Amino acid sequence: MKQTILLFAAIFVASCSKNDTSIPETDDLGNMDADIEITSFVPCENGMAGEYPCNGFDLLGHIPLAAFQSQAGNDCWGWTDTTTGKEYALMGLDDGTAFIDISDTENLIYLGKLPTATSSSIWRDIKVYNNYAYIVSEADNHGIQVFDLTKLRQTDGTVKTFSSDGRYTGIGNAHNIVINENTGFAYPVGTARNDAYNGGVHFLDLQNPASPVSAGGWGENGYTHDAQVVTYHGPDVSYVGAEIFIGANENQVVVIDISNKTSPVELATLPYPSIGYTHQGWFTEDHRFYILGDELDEINSGFRSRTLIFDMTDLENPVLHDTYLGPTSAIDHNGYVVGDDFYLANYTAGVRMLDLSQMESKSIVESGYFDTFPATDNTQFDGVWSVYPFFESGKILVSDINRGFFVIRKSE
Repeated sequence: MKQTILLFAAIFVASCSKNDTSIPETDDLGNMDADIEITSFVPCENGMAGEYPCNGFDLLGHIPLAAFQSQAGNDCWGWTDTTTGKEYALMGLDDGTAFIDISDTENLIYLGKLPTATSSSIWRDIKVYNNYAYIVSEADNHGIQVFDLTKLRQTDGTVKTFSSDGRYTGIGNAHNIVINENTGFAYPVGTARNDAYNGGVHFLDLQNPASPVSAGGWGENGYTHDAQVVTYHGPDVSYVGAEIFIGANENQVVVIDISNKTSPVELATLPYPSIGYTHQGWFTEDHRFYILGDELDEINSGFRSRTLIFDMTDLENPVLHDTYLGPTSAIDHNGYVVGDDFYLANYTAGVRMLDLSQMESKSIVESGYFDTFPATDNTQFDGVWSVYPFFESGKILVSDINRGFFVIRKSE
C-alpha cells in the first residue's frame, strides 16, 4: 500500500494546489462567512443541474468545502434519528468530521465539527451503530472516536466544535471501519501492518456502544483495505445465518466465516485478472453477487472504470461472473447497493448509478449520474470520494474531495 499512498498523495497535493481557495473566518458564534454560498434545489434539466452534468438526478443542496474550514473531504455516512425522524449527514474531512442536518434540503444546516483525535489526514471513515458514530483515520494514534449522535438534537443556530464521548485506543491508525448492526460488532481494518493481525481486521464488541471491547481478530490474509460484514442470507444454505466477512485485501478478495470470533474460518480467496489494487466491494441485497472495485486498474491497465461482479452462490467457490466497463476512464472508488441500483463513487466522473436488474444475464447499464467535478473525467484522484444512498427518503449523500458536500435525489 505504501506505493499507492505515495501516488495518491502526490496527485492529491497537486489537485489541491489547482483548486486552492482561502479558508473563511467565522465570528465569535461560529457563523460562516457570508460570501460562502450554500446551494439549495437545482433540477436536472437538459443534462445540467446548474454547473453540474447530470442524468436523472437533481441537486438538493451543496455546502462547499470552505464552509467546513477544511482542506479536503473524504468519506460520508448517514444517520436517521428515529425519535425525531430527522436525517443527518456525517462527512469526513482532513481535520475532523462534519455534521449536517439535511432534513430540510432548502435549508441545509451545518451543525459543527468533531476535530480529529490527533493530527490531520486525508483518510477518515465513519460508520453508525445505535445512535453512535465510530470514526477512524490514518492519522497516527487516532484510534476510534465514539460520538453520541443524539447531541445533534441540541442546536442553537451556531456552528459548534464537538467533543467525543469515548475513544478506543486498542488500535492506532485505521483505514476504515465496518459495522454489522445485526450482531453489534465493529470491525476496524487497515491498521498497522505490524500489529497483532497484520493490518487485517480487529473484532470489537459494541454491547456498550460508548466503550468498544476487543474480541479478537483475523490477519491470516494480510492487510485489509476495506470490507463488508453481513449476517448471510444468500443461496449457499451451508452458511445461512453465519456472520461473513468479505475483505478487499490489496491483491485479492477474502471470504471468512467469523461467526465464532475465537476461531474464524477462511472460506475462499478470489483472484481476478489485471489486479491493480483490490479496493472495496458490496453484496447485492440477496447476497447472490458481490460487486468489486479495483482502485488502480484504470491507471495500471488503461481500463475504463471497471466493476467486477462475482457469483457467490457457493461461498467456498466464488466465480467471476461479469465485468462492467463504464463510459469514462475515471477511477472507481466506493460503491453501495440499494435494491437493483448500484451507486458508484467514481472520482472525477462523479456518482454513477448502474441498473443491476439484469445482472444475472450479464447485462448492466448505467441508469443515471451526477457529476460534482465537471472540469474533467480524467484518471486522477479528484472529485467524489463516497456516496451514501440508504436514507428512506431517497436523499443521497455525496462527498467530494475538492468541492465539499452534496445532497442529490432521483428526478421525479
